Amino acid sequence: MSLRARVTLTAIAVLLVVLPVTGLVVKAVFDAQAERSLDSLLSGRAQLAQQLARQNVAPGNLVRRVDADGVRVTLILRTGQQLGAPPVEAGATVRQVKATLQAGQRTRGATLLLSADTALVADASSRLRTVLLVSGAAAVLITALALAIGMRFALSPLDKMTALARSIATGGRGGRLHPARTTTELGRTAVAFDEMLDALEGAERTARRSEDRMREFVADAAHELRTPIAGLRTAAETLIHLGPQAPADRREELELLLVRESQRATRLVADLLELSRLDSGLNLQLAPLDLQALAAAEVTRSALLGTAVTTSAVPTSAGIVVGDAERIGQLLAGLVDNARQAGARTVQILVRPDGFLVADDGPGVPPEQRERIFERLVHGPHSKGAGLGLAIARGVARAHGGELTVGDRGDGRRGAVFTLKLPLVSPGETPGSTPGTGCA
Repeated sequence: MSLRARVTLTAIAVLLVVLPVTGLVVKAVFDAQAERSLDSLLSGRAQLAQQLARQNVAPGNLVRRVDADGVRVTLILRTGQQLGAPPVEAGATVRQVKATLQAGQRTRGATLLLSADTALVADASSRLRTVLLVSGAAAVLITALALAIGMRFALSPLDKMTALARSIATGGRGGRLHPARTTTELGRTAVAFDEMLDALEGAERTARRSEDRMREFVADAAHELRTPIAGLRTAAETLIHLGPQAPADRREELELLLVRESQRATRLVADLLELSRLDSGLNLQLAPLDLQALAAAEVTRSALLGTAVTTSAVPTSAGIVVGDAERIGQLLAGLVDNARQAGARTVQILVRPDGFLVADDGPGVPPEQRERIFERLVHGPHSKGAGLGLAIARGVARAHGGELTVGDRGDGRRGAVFTLKLPLVSPGETPGSTPGTGCA
């Protein structure tokens, strides 16, 4: 049974209980009041007769003046003479008052009988009962009709909500209730329903974008892996085809190709695993960082790889940087390697209180590419890598609550400047292990 029908039937049931009880109470009050009115009428006529007797009104005139408003008057004089209507016996249908007149020459000591027929009261009570029954039935019908119309109007937001929910279930999107009155219960429910739809559709769009990105990522990863795998297969098949009689220089060339392509595939798989760990949340071993020591370690590492790296520092502030030294060192090494792959000959690391500036003399990054290069498997215009290093670096930065951005040197010189900003904490805070967030 619908809510509209339940409310209507409940209201009618309440009326069917309340109206009869009210009718009975009204009828009882009416009957009691009618009885009191009849008694008052008889008492008033008796008092009028006493006043007329004191005025020495003739008995006949007294009877005529008292006999009114449905009151039967019988006057029995001391002599036994009877005036007025014949006396009737008091009973269920007759209300009677008996009095002895106290004044008047001819009426002193006379007996006055006043009678009223209660059938008039019973008839009025019957008519009242009929009116109550008719009006009660009309009230029930009118109430049922009014409730049906009113509930249809009042519950129209629920009908709209139902229609909208069914539309969404069949694939419809973008519909909203937009209630005109937001202060009512249904209005607030409609507003909450709209807010829920906004959140659900937003989550759906986010999930769809994430799914699209993942699909593109898998496709790009497969494409990136195809090249080294194809190189490995080609080199292996060539070695098998040449056999033991292959020239030494040709065999060495193919063996070097096998090593190079296997290293490339290994590096790509390692980067993909690193991204997977970033997505699931890194378990960071937090401790106060010595940023200058990390920069010095990178200078030493880069020197072994043939890249000229210099470092400098600005005065430190009262705050300290807390992070995972291994991960931040990995991030810094990734930035230097990215500069080397882009063709930079020298790299400068500026140690700041809240992170690093890594500037190179490479070709730089065009403004329209400065966000895109942080996406997965996106190659810069001069990059020779798989397009995962910068995505990993930004993921590590964000796992620490920081950010990694790129710009130009700003002094007219060519090259890119990567800025790592990490949150500063007060010296009294105690670091510990915490799961970090993944990269976007």
